[in-house]
Amino acid sequence: MAVTESVRGDTSDSAGGVAAHEGILRRQSARESAARTYARALPIVPVRARGLTIEGADGSRYLDCLSGAGTLALGHNHPVVLEAIRKVLDSGAPLHVLDLATPVKDAFITELFRTLPPGLADNARVQFCGPAGTDAVEAAFKLVRAATGRTGILAFSGAYHGMTAGALEASGGAYDVRVARLPYPQDYRCPFGVGGEHGAELAARWTETVLDDPKSGVRHPAGMILEPVQGEGGVIPAPDEWMRRMRQITADRSIPLIADEVQTGVGRTGSFWAVEHSGVTPDVMVLSKAIGGSLPLAVIVYRDDLDAWQPGAHAGTFRGNQLAMAAGMATLAYVRENRLAERAADLGTRMLDQLRGLAAEFDCIGDVRGRGLMIGVEVVEPEAESLRERERERERSAGLAREGGVLGDPDWRGGVGDLAVPGDSAGPGRPHGAGVGVGGLVGPGSARGPGPAPRTPGGWPTGVIPADRAARAAAAAMQGGQDHHPRPAAPELAVAIQRECLRRGLIVELGGRHSSVVRLLPPLTISDEQATAVLDRLADAVAAVSRNHPGHDRLQRPQPGQQRRADRAQSADRADRAGRGDRADRADEAG
Repeated sequence: MAVTESVRGDTSDSAGGVAAHEGILRRQSARESAARTYARALPIVPVRARGLTIEGADGSRYLDCLSGAGTLALGHNHPVVLEAIRKVLDSGAPLHVLDLATPVKDAFITELFRTLPPGLADNARVQFCGPAGTDAVEAAFKLVRAATGRTGILAFSGAYHGMTAGALEASGGAYDVRVARLPYPQDYRCPFGVGGEHGAELAARWTETVLDDPKSGVRHPAGMILEPVQGEGGVIPAPDEWMRRMRQITADRSIPLIADEVQTGVGRTGSFWAVEHSGVTPDVMVLSKAIGGSLPLAVIVYRDDLDAWQPGAHAGTFRGNQLAMAAGMATLAYVRENRLAERAADLGTRMLDQLRGLAAEFDCIGDVRGRGLMIGVEVVEPEAESLRERERERERSAGLAREGGVLGDPDWRGGVGDLAVPGDSAGPGRPHGAGVGVGGLVGPGSARGPGPAPRTPGGWPTGVIPADRAARAAAAAMQGGQDHHPRPAAPELAVAIQRECLRRGLIVELGGRHSSVVRLLPPLTISDEQATAVLDRLADAVAAVSRNHPGHDRLQRPQPGQQRRADRAQSADRADRAGRGDRADRADEAG
């Protein structure tokens, strides 16, 4: 086994530390509720932490790529955060002030407004909420309902906005709710089976149809809420053009656009705020996690013309958390002054490239995606014939394109009809491959005349788009081996990978629709050396699961780089056993 099963720190009484560790976990299990989550997958007892590194009560040391679910933009106990907290404590300032004005609060708001997207900062208002992102989501809903006089909310499949009632209604797993659910574009599991720009276009057209069709069953809503990158939904970045379309669609219909930046904000995705990638300025921004510098804090920032609610319309006892405001101000300033968003963009791109190389080695990795230092690796069921099947799929798609009729016409007008999707199961009255989508089918020939639609030799209706355009669309959909009939998610394999990561001293989170996406949320201060250590440990964990899985020969594709990585990992093992520590810890201490 490479790297190390349990990365040990120096302890004077390791047996006592292990006993304390086990006792605390045993008491937690006996006393705390069945609703606890992270503690089940990560049976550790942190006692010390700095930067990327956590040390447990038993002396084990870990590289933390959970970072408080993205809360720790600067990692654990960063010096500027500790200094800001100590300054408030030493000053004798009140720690609890409800919503009264204080110098600490004034400094926080000034720094926050300095970072806001252009077009919002100059005419913004801020509301301090209860100290959790879900309460800020509730506040955003109250705000837009008060401002518009309407009640409905538009949200997206796969979303996660919190655990309180209204936030849950807008989240992807909710049922029997008053929220209209819309498709969120993605490549790997595209709801329309095509992915790419065409899939995003279909998602945008669906949204327009729902809003403009008087028989859609959706009333004119009070607002639309979206995540620029769906985090808990599986680390799915929204295409920039789709984001711009959502902004245009909502602006044209006087629907306030709410951007949930609870996890994506403060440099995480490679821009200070994730909406800045697309140039979109939302009407409302929901902010929490990193803005408190590791302490509880949540706010909404919004256009001043929406400020229509009455005094006390949204209140909370702990919205005056002075320590969180001080820590948050220090964090915001440090990220801005040290250009950590740009650093996240650069390092994230390199990490994604390396992870895609790992995906080429192991058939159980279906997709690698993300933005900046918000990264996801989707784990899927292995398939012995997967490579040959993909090649056959491409050949079938090319054949269909030559016959005519592959993808739906993005220039349709009107209601929802049929979308030809290669490989979809046939439905009643449809040729094989027809699925739910837009009105026109593509194919060679002239525009459709009266009477039954003419069909190609393959049984497809002719349409209005030339065959060469259809072929290009099919090729674009399949380029780079992108699989639009992805294999089933493999949550059990993902859990096994998470467990093997922990044994090697790496903490990762699972997310996605089926909890099958391994998520990396390292602090923005992570060094290149630490990033390499993280990827090596993750790769070694995937290799270990591959070796131990009954279908080992199906999970792994031999690659030259595997032996080099194994040699590096074995060398790290020897260094640990010799007491030299692991390289990530040394780099952290040097920082």
